[in-house]
Amino acid sequence: MKLNTRAQSAQQPNNNSPVVLIHGLFGSLDNLGVLARDLVDDRDVLSVDMRNHGLSPRADEMRYPAMAQDIIDTLDAHGVDKVTLIGHSMGGKAAMAVTALAPERIDKLVVIDMAPVDYDVRRHDEIFAAIRAVTEAGAESRQAAAEVMRRHLDEEGVIQFLLKSFVDGAWRFNVPVLWDCYRQITGWETVPAWPHPALFIRGGNSSYVSESYRDALLAQFPQARAHVIAGAGHWVHAEKPQAVLRAIRRFLDGGVTD
Repeated sequence: MKLNTRAQSAQQPNNNSPVVLIHGLFGSLDNLGVLARDLVDDRDVLSVDMRNHGLSPRADEMRYPAMAQDIIDTLDAHGVDKVTLIGHSMGGKAAMAVTALAPERIDKLVVIDMAPVDYDVRRHDEIFAAIRAVTEAGAESRQAAAEVMRRHLDEEGVIQFLLKSFVDGAWRFNVPVLWDCYRQITGWETVPAWPHPALFIRGGNSSYVSESYRDALLAQFPQARAHVIAGAGHWVHAEKPQAVLRAIRRFLDGGVTD
């Protein structure tokens, strides 16, 4: 499946591998824009809408091998061979899954606040309830949608994040499929060891990456480095963008990140 993309050309001549930015659940290609605006200085940047999100095609499956194949198909459509993958949350798992299908096409890997493990937990039921409430209320504007969502959600930042995908009175993510496939999204199928540079960034206040996942992570990504951003949660790139960018740039330039 070819995904909807936004391609940006580097502002300066360079020999760096292009960067592909992959958003998380309920997101779109705009979500990692703060990273794109910096990295495009000396790298070509390709931002994608994942399947069932944004303006990309819809499908009934949300398993990571399928999402990884989408990324490969999209690279082929753009004539891009080797890339650096940067993914947040669900997008991080999709990026990791590419290492199993096309390991030779990845230069470096950056995963933001996600581990290669099966999370057997439901974290988003309140969000689904808020999304459904907006639809049932027939809200047509983001202001009206926000009022409905505040009855279900306390975090204004989460509400504003979700509203970025509420356009002309409709959600741009496929709510029924995301609900039905939620167990696929939280799950994980172990990938073969990918012995190349990988950076795992996590928010210090986030529960998505813990010490208990260390062995599973290193078994699949033996060259992984970890970098913790203090005072940040799961949306670490939105909360501490400059700290995340510094870690990414040190890693991409071959420096030490921890």
